[in-house]
Amino acid sequence: MTAREQYAPGPAGGAQVRKDGEKWTLILVRELRHSPEKVWQALTDPAQLREWAPFDADGSLGTVGTTVKLTTVGAPTPHVTETKVRRADASKALEYNWGGFDIRWELEAVGGGTRLTLWTNIDRRYISMGAAGWHICFDVLDQLLSGTPIGRIVGPEAMKFGWPRLNAEYAKQFGLETPTATSRRRT
Repeated sequence: MTAREQYAPGPAGGAQVRKDGEKWTLILVRELRHSPEKVWQALTDPAQLREWAPFDADGSLGTVGTTVKLTTVGAPTPHVTETKVRRADASKALEYNWGGFDIRWELEAVGGGTRLTLWTNIDRRYISMGAAGWHICFDVLDQLLSGTPIGRIVGPEAMKFGWPRLNAEYAKQFGLETPTATSRRRT
């Protein structure tokens, strides 16, 4: 059995939601056993992003002012958006917009590793779904950085790897009704 076949996400955790008027922000925190420099490379290098992120990048996200095309992966049809990197403080902070949603990564050296925090504004209806998806992406990122890559797990494929359970657990944590693919189509 391969490492990928054995993968199962742990329980939902490390996430919170902030509401400011009609704007909702999902905040996910993960402690990684890797240096901020190593994590930074995984957040900005297109080759590494292809291993774990829910999008492909046609260039590095590591320089302020750079314009990069981000293409969703695992969506029914690829969605391509052009983004301009707004902030790129190497091994500390990265900000850009993906598909109309602000993305902010913060990296903080903790012990021998990194506390990685993702802030993203998100439609209220998709908060638990987003938390579940990013949870799996963070797990895959951790495997990649540990030298045991299991390959990107996004879109419909995530259903085979505990995404429905995570979606329900995050919905419960956030005090939301669990969204389903069916309820998504109606909205």
